[in-house]
Amino acid sequence: MILPRAISLALLTLTAVSVHGEDFLDRVDESLTFSGFNDQVRARFSGWLDFEYYNFSGDAPGLIFTDDHDLFNPRLTLFFDAHIGASCYFFAQARVDRGFDPSDAPMEARMEEYALRWTPWDAGRFHVQVGRFATIVGSYVKRHQSWENPFINAPLIYENMTSIYDSEAPPDAQAFGGEESKYHYNPVIWGPSYATGMSVSGKLGKFDYAVEIKNASLSSRPESWDARDSGFQYPTLSARLAWHPNMAWTLGVSASEGSYMTEQAQPDLPPGTGLGDFKEKVLGQDISFAWHHWQLWAEVYEARFEVPNVGNADTLGYYLEAKYKFTPNLCGALRWNQQFFADVPNGKGGEKPWGHDLSRIDAAMTYRFTPHMQMKLQYSVQHEDQVVNAVAHLIATQFTLRY
Repeated sequence: MILPRAISLALLTLTAVSVHGEDFLDRVDESLTFSGFNDQVRARFSGWLDFEYYNFSGDAPGLIFTDDHDLFNPRLTLFFDAHIGASCYFFAQARVDRGFDPSDAPMEARMEEYALRWTPWDAGRFHVQVGRFATIVGSYVKRHQSWENPFINAPLIYENMTSIYDSEAPPDAQAFGGEESKYHYNPVIWGPSYATGMSVSGKLGKFDYAVEIKNASLSSRPESWDARDSGFQYPTLSARLAWHPNMAWTLGVSASEGSYMTEQAQPDLPPGTGLGDFKEKVLGQDISFAWHHWQLWAEVYEARFEVPNVGNADTLGYYLEAKYKFTPNLCGALRWNQQFFADVPNGKGGEKPWGHDLSRIDAAMTYRFTPHMQMKLQYSVQHEDQVVNAVAHLIATQFTLRY
């Protein structure tokens, strides 16, 4: 009974505080908006302050990096948006936190996104964007930020560490995958994948299209996203086509191909091969639906990693997500995730799965106190095949202040 009472008391306290702070935050919001040159230049600063707490059993799940079973993760995100005339738009994102993903590392500050978009025609048929920005693949990335995401974490396919290691090649098939493998470093898609490059996108009737060329693959780690650090020698090409038959439905298909290994892996590659010979290939399908208080999303991804000294490592992952708005301030969400791994050679004349199949269910509640303040509570339970501690639990909470 103590925990429910504590949560109720916290909600009442935050509601009372939010009533007095709402006018102040509105004034801050107005003071951070600028215009000039007869309103031809319009700019706005904004930001989010997130406080997250995680408690979990077993090893840290997904893209949470800590050796403990508890983690407090603060994050300050700053945004800058500028419109120059009717055709140019510049945006940037900076963060102060303990790393791109939740961790117990020291606090740091860095630029996350910066890009310029040119739209020559008002109808939105054609856009060109250059810089560092989120991938156009799939539908989750469009709502991955804390204010839009009904959950605290990402779907399983965007954060589950596989046996793929981009900085070192396995010496042979026997050393790849399985319980004793140390190559648990890359998911199929690393969150929003803020890699550097250029995209072309637009709308043609009921269709949206987008094509991008980036310096790093979808599975690449955040340290590879900036072209100044990792270069542009082995680019990744991705595309997405979406159809809107009506206002409620969206159906999309995505594809991506590019080299996923970094320069550190070059000495381990088989003789006569290079980084460009080993690629990540991804095919994805997504669907979304909105009706009254309901919002539904689903994505399926088939991925293939060409692994040196092993061969093709295939995996399939999907999730089904539903969000229901109970009141203007309160919503709940439920998400079912699964990922499956195919067989690869075991180095002894047979085959073995290169990863453990796993399932996860996420349940979350979000209460929005004001247009500037919200809180989430999430519980997740995950089952991983063929491991000693097959079931793992996660409890997380997140408080977000937006201005």
